[in-house]
Amino acid sequence: MSTPRRAAVLGSPIAHSLSPDLHRAAYAELGLGNWSYDRFDVDEAGLPGFVEGLDPSWAGLSLTMPLKRAIIPLLDGISDTAAAIETVNTVVLTEDGRRHGDNTDIPGMVAALRERGVEKAESASVLGAGATASSALAALADICTGPVTAYVRSAARGDEMRGWGERLGVDVRIADWDRAGEALRAPLVIATTPAGTTDALADAVPEAPGTLFDVLYEPWPTALASRWEAAGAAVVGGLDLLVHQAVLQVEQMTGRDAPLAVMRAAGEAALAARGRQA
Repeated sequence: MSTPRRAAVLGSPIAHSLSPDLHRAAYAELGLGNWSYDRFDVDEAGLPGFVEGLDPSWAGLSLTMPLKRAIIPLLDGISDTAAAIETVNTVVLTEDGRRHGDNTDIPGMVAALRERGVEKAESASVLGAGATASSALAALADICTGPVTAYVRSAARGDEMRGWGERLGVDVRIADWDRAGEALRAPLVIATTPAGTTDALADAVPEAPGTLFDVLYEPWPTALASRWEAAGAAVVGGLDLLVHQAVLQVEQMTGRDAPLAVMRAAGEAALAARGRQA
């Protein structure tokens, strides 16, 4: 029997994560019966000890908040994609014991948009200014041919987004959150804010909106996504992002082509089960 391999998602809180459902479904489809994928509640203080305690059976880690930047000093190297925004969500552990970091959120966003027919946009809006917003800017560097307006709550956040834009070669304009309703008129709108934050914007959806990418997957649909769909426009959801970035993680950790449709179905089933339990 082949040697067991392990992987897991780390973060705090972590109980809500759908990553185990997606990765385990991939392993089952690929016939990787010796692979396991778990979740561990790990905060920044506990991260170094957890990483140092990994044995050779470990193949990789998925990182969520608040660990996406805290992991970097513990790695032997990171990809150019991850370095661009100093954010790592994937660690691959090699046979010689090295730890290599990557960011699959960025290509995951691009793939999720491409799946809905969005290859290019002449301008875009980003709602929010956290770690996911910086990933959105990196994705827009490949997609957006014009300016990106970031709607933020503080001048400090605006400065951060402008700095990321300069680093990524994206023309970032800053607007106050009080004007967020104007964001919805852009051809592409990416909402990166926590649950409930954009609910008040639903009434501002224009008659003929462009494409909305709302990174939330629970609760779903958000009030903004519901109004957007009611207007007959394209909506890309957080589950789309989660699946596409997980596909890339599975492929990096296992060296096998990941089953996108199977992983999406597993995520949908897990969310449906949660809805029945609520």
